[in-house]
Amino acid sequence: MSPVVIACQQLSPKIGAVEENTQSCRKAIREAARAGADYILLPELVTSGYAFESTEEALAAAQPPSGPAVRAWIEEARAAQVTVAGGFAELADNGTLYNSMAIVDETGLLAVYRKTHLWDREKLWFAPGEAVPPVVETAVGRVGLLICYDLEFPENIRSLALRGAELVAVATNWLNYPRPQGERPDGVINAMVSARFNRVFVACCDRVGTERGVEWSGGSAIIDELGWPLAEARHDVPDLIAAPCELARARDKRWTQYADMFGDSRPELYGVVTEGPAEQSRVQ
Repeated sequence: MSPVVIACQQLSPKIGAVEENTQSCRKAIREAARAGADYILLPELVTSGYAFESTEEALAAAQPPSGPAVRAWIEEARAAQVTVAGGFAELADNGTLYNSMAIVDETGLLAVYRKTHLWDREKLWFAPGEAVPPVVETAVGRVGLLICYDLEFPENIRSLALRGAELVAVATNWLNYPRPQGERPDGVINAMVSARFNRVFVACCDRVGTERGVEWSGGSAIIDELGWPLAEARHDVPDLIAAPCELARARDKRWTQYADMFGDSRPELYGVVTEGPAEQSRVQ
């Protein structure tokens, strides 16, 4: 299987400016396609911005997957013959709001994933998704979808890897937490460890800028199945990063002839991982 070029377009969307953000996405997809990308990843909530102040404001910026924002991605994907994924504020048929991610290609909408682990004030506007993160068959390979805080729960990416994901695409808005000089953003470190522990490629598309006093880390990165970054964005400006990835390598979970990441797993010993907080507290 020949390498495919994975790209992340690190952008700086404007809160509530859905039409302007949609046009920025169009330009970003075209730029990445011209650079040779086969798969293009956009940030979390790239069509709406993130730092909402009310449910009404989030509602005004939300669209169904059939709306003009995701439809624009499909049009650009069809024109360039690429696969595109990114985050958007989803308005469901019943009026519920979700922090969602869509993946599209020249054939149309492939899947929508609703973020299952909501961060902080997201819980004031969005409902958590109830479906497991999907693994989607695409022209570039088997792609698993996660959104930002989802990556902090290792069960998520392990589930995707066990179900055959070769690439895990993470649309994210990582906060710019303080870190020692010269260190990577903490989200990138999490992604590197997640990739290595699951022998799967990971692409994280972050955003930059400051929105209503919230500063973002600009931590976009493309990481191979051994946990090493293949490309990293500049942390303070919009940036396009891309890297060729031999995704088929993610199918081999062996470290050596006798050491296998999944073959050596002993799930019968990990029961506490599947227990909820209530069960754990009773054990303690």
